[in-house]
Amino acid sequence: MSRRIKPEKRETKPDVRFNNVHLQMMINRIMLNGKKSTVTRHVYNAIDMISEKTGKDGIEVFETALKNVSPMMEVRPRRIGGATYQVPSEVAPERRVTLAMRWIITASRARAGKSYSEKLAAELMDAAENQGASIRRREETHKMAEANRAFSHFRM
Repeated sequence: MSRRIKPEKRETKPDVRFNNVHLQMMINRIMLNGKKSTVTRHVYNAIDMISEKTGKDGIEVFETALKNVSPMMEVRPRRIGGATYQVPSEVAPERRVTLAMRWIITASRARAGKSYSEKLAAELMDAAENQGASIRRREETHKMAEANRAFSHFRM
C-alpha cells in the first residue's frame, strides 16, 4: 500500500544572516502561530549568546550540535504473522537532521525558566559537548536499535 507518486521535496532557502539552510529549517520548525520574525530574533540571539559564552563561532557550535544529536539507527515496527517486531534500520540523511532538530527543540522547550533564546543556546551548547536531553534521546534510540538487533533480518 504505497503511493504512486512521491511528493517533491520543498527547497528551503538559507537564512538571511548566516546563509545557512539548516538554521532556516530550525527557525521554521520552532515557529508557532506563524510568528517568524519573533522566532528569528530568538534564534539569532541564541547564536550570539553561544558565540559570547564559548568564544567559538555560534554557527559552528550549531552544526556540531546537529551532527552530535543525529541518530544513525532507529527501530521501526514491522508486522509479521500477527506479531509486531521492532526492526532496527538505518536513518536516512534527511530524517537524521529532522529528528535532531525536533529533539533539540523539544529539549530546549522543556528547560526551566529563562527566555527561549537562553534555553535554546544552553541546549545547543550541551548538545555540541555530547550532553543534555537531546543527546540522551539519541542514546535511547540507539539502545533500542541495539537491543532489537535480533530482528534485523526482517529488513524494511
